[in-house]
Amino acid sequence: MHSAAAEYDYVVVGAGPAGCLLANRLSANPAHRVLLLEAGGRDNYPWIHIPVGYLFCIGNPRTDWCFKTEAQEGLQGRALSYPRGKVLGGCSSINGMIYMRGQARDYDGWAEDNPGWAWKDVLPLFKQSENHFAGASEFHSDGGEWRVEQQRLHWPILDAFRDAAQQSGIESISDFNQGDNEGCGYFQVNQKSGVRWNAAKAFLKPIRQRPNLTVMTEVEVDRVLLENGRATSVVARQQGQAVTWRARKEIILCAGSVGSPGILQRSGIGPSSVLKPLGIEVLHELPGVGGNLQDHLQLRLIYKLENARTLNQIAGTVLGKMGMGLRYLYDRSGPLSMAPSQLGAFARSGPEQTSANLEYHVQPLSLERFGEPLHAFAAFTASVCDLRPQSRGRIDIRSANPADAPLIRPNYLSHPEDLRVAADAIRLTRRIVSAPALKQFNPVEYLPGEELQTDEQLQEAAARIGTTIFHPVGTCRMGSDKEAVVDAQLRVHGVPGLRIADASVMPRITSGNTCSPTLMIAEKAAQLILSPNTRSLAPEKELTLPA
Repeated sequence: MHSAAAEYDYVVVGAGPAGCLLANRLSANPAHRVLLLEAGGRDNYPWIHIPVGYLFCIGNPRTDWCFKTEAQEGLQGRALSYPRGKVLGGCSSINGMIYMRGQARDYDGWAEDNPGWAWKDVLPLFKQSENHFAGASEFHSDGGEWRVEQQRLHWPILDAFRDAAQQSGIESISDFNQGDNEGCGYFQVNQKSGVRWNAAKAFLKPIRQRPNLTVMTEVEVDRVLLENGRATSVVARQQGQAVTWRARKEIILCAGSVGSPGILQRSGIGPSSVLKPLGIEVLHELPGVGGNLQDHLQLRLIYKLENARTLNQIAGTVLGKMGMGLRYLYDRSGPLSMAPSQLGAFARSGPEQTSANLEYHVQPLSLERFGEPLHAFAAFTASVCDLRPQSRGRIDIRSANPADAPLIRPNYLSHPEDLRVAADAIRLTRRIVSAPALKQFNPVEYLPGEELQTDEQLQEAAARIGTTIFHPVGTCRMGSDKEAVVDAQLRVHGVPGLRIADASVMPRITSGNTCSPTLMIAEKAAQLILSPNTRSLAPEKELTLPA
């Protein structure tokens, strides 16, 4: 992937999940010269590829931007770490590897203002990149690059939680990805034979010999240049020098919900109220750039156990660690092959909910906070998040210098409905844990503490223990109103030659993990760019959701 040319047909900014897929699709035509720019390094750090290595990638400046939010009033003034991938593959190189599409209603909601984005339209796009372990079916495909497998280990405590959930009215489910994910079961993961399967492996490695594709790492894009109102070039820093690359056809931003609005704002595209105080000339007023920030806030409930063996004990001894390593070397299984969360559940916080609005990530381990040692006692964590938060925040640049970290203000729990759902989520978790299936382990609530019972106490607990589950979306929202940044074809309003294809375009956050929906967005972008007269890959008949 080398070229000395300074001009390309397409310049793709950001080699995260969306950028990797888009570079693959655009360069499939040998006539297209494609440049893919990544601010991070190559994905050759060994811990990227060992699934449990996320522990050594998040918070590591080699692989993570190590952003932090501003102090959050709704979280008792706490500032949270805000991990974002800084490496080929982007967040798919450091995330939890969970394959999740969300709910059909998510996309049908998008389509109300954005034709071509309904569930019937996007399901074929999910399938187009998918390589599912169970083979081809109405809802899955085995012909794509994005490998989906079952996990390679089970835990008795997690099996008991699944049974307890069923006893509490949350039925067991084998597949969360058929349009209605309500239920409890083991997550499917983006792995191949016990090794992380990131977007760089899936979409870049197989095509690295294409002469029309150039991939550059450690190139941080500063801004987009406009000529007569059209986006024509990008300016970046490479080895300390300013470099400009020109796009004959289009520039596509795939820098994510943090990076894409930052590039726009530094380019003079965004709200004048943000740009003018920083001395940036407003070339195109777009008030929605950086707004509409949504994220899933998780509440980590921890339960001490008796008569149970969890990762806390196994990883707490030298022999245990040696055993994990040997088992992984032998057949790529055991705790080192673990996704951060193995068991999932989607449930309703109350009878007024029309579909599952909570997601559980259940883990056979516990710790005070991410990055600290596991507890010395046996325990499991039931992390629960509100899938459809009402709170909205912003991400804006701090200055015109791309090296300065952005201002990240999620405004967690600023909406009273989010506080109400948080209290209901804690109560539902307690009902599950008190079910007969878990009685043999005598679970005792360690965090936040069973003495907390009133709405006020539970909402205070949510503010004290809530933390991001790393799903920021929406900062370059798709739509047709004055606050929208891109249209339904992902074109930046009022700026020809410029598109955005990443999680920032989501009008509303999906009901689940956001990596694979981001890949779907990139697949849609490729379709729109290469076949502009084709609105969607919709199937000939309507799909029937499972009962």
